[in-house]
Amino acid sequence: MPDEDLRAVTATAFGTGPGSDALVARYFLRMAGEAAGFDDAAGRQVAATALDLLALLIAERRGRLAPASPESARTTLVRVQDHIMRRLSDPDLCPAGIAAAHFMSVRSLHKLFQAEGLTVGGWIRLQRLERSRRDLLRPDAQSGGVAAVARRWGFVSPSHFSRSFRAAYGMTPSQWQFDATPDARSATLAG
Repeated sequence: MPDEDLRAVTATAFGTGPGSDALVARYFLRMAGEAAGFDDAAGRQVAATALDLLALLIAERRGRLAPASPESARTTLVRVQDHIMRRLSDPDLCPAGIAAAHFMSVRSLHKLFQAEGLTVGGWIRLQRLERSRRDLLRPDAQSGGVAAVARRWGFVSPSHFSRSFRAAYGMTPSQWQFDATPDARSATLAG
């Protein structure tokens, strides 16, 4: 929970009418009355539920539960994609880590990409393949080899990289290096 949100709701009264205010207030009152009867495991679970309810209430008060507009979803997608691009070389880059970095659930992350007709993993793979394709045409890649380029862009397995590359471009990475004309190299490296 951001400190700004906590400061904004500190020392504010909860309502007793219908809605989440009353639900949270009743839960906390009941929890306080029953706390002595819980063992450690149950107490931790009850406390975790209390924190989730409090987070819900704060998010509601801060206006964060309103359905996201298409513009805000697009803005979020751009922010997430920028995050991914800055970490593209990390072989441990995964939806769970990406979602956590943006304070969203993995499900929300997948829905964000799905709205654009994409998958998180597919988009990451496409970006890695494109950077690898470009790097394979650089003079230093000729000496470093295909596996070094694959590792540089987060591929752990050279064979997986080769299969993915062939599926995307219709040839192996080595064929791409060998067959690329000087004009193709110039265009690829410029783009």
